Amino acid sequence: MIVGLGETTNPKMSIVSALLVLAVADNISDSLGIHIYRESQTQNPRSNSRVYAISNFLTRLAVTLTFVLLVYFLPLAYAVASSMALGLLVLSALSYRIAVNQKANPYTAILHHVSVTLAVLLISHFLGRLIARIVNI
Repeated sequence: MIVGLGETTNPKMSIVSALLVLAVADNISDSLGIHIYRESQTQNPRSNSRVYAISNFLTRLAVTLTFVLLVYFLPLAYAVASSMALGLLVLSALSYRIAVNQKANPYTAILHHVSVTLAVLLISHFLGRLIARIVNI
């Protein structure tokens, strides 16, 4: 999202606004979905599904606010590069941990997830440029 919005006419405000909306609205929606799913998977509705939902919300909020700080305080080019590096680092660490827990090859998991992410970043970049051209006509 940061890469795509970086192509807009007022990128810092666009990015910060979008990240803040994402940090709250989308995060609440996803956390509620996790809560409902966890409740449906257990016989005890008072299980720790609420803990999963709250920890998901707080973790995603913290990560998103980290990106907001990068965009707010750094020049845009550095913020975009730093955000991509941080995102890839977090993704790689999570991929590694999940693969190890599932007794899978962690390096294959990291390669797979990073490859998909790089494709998404490229698509976001070009989509952002296309939208900026269309809007500026």
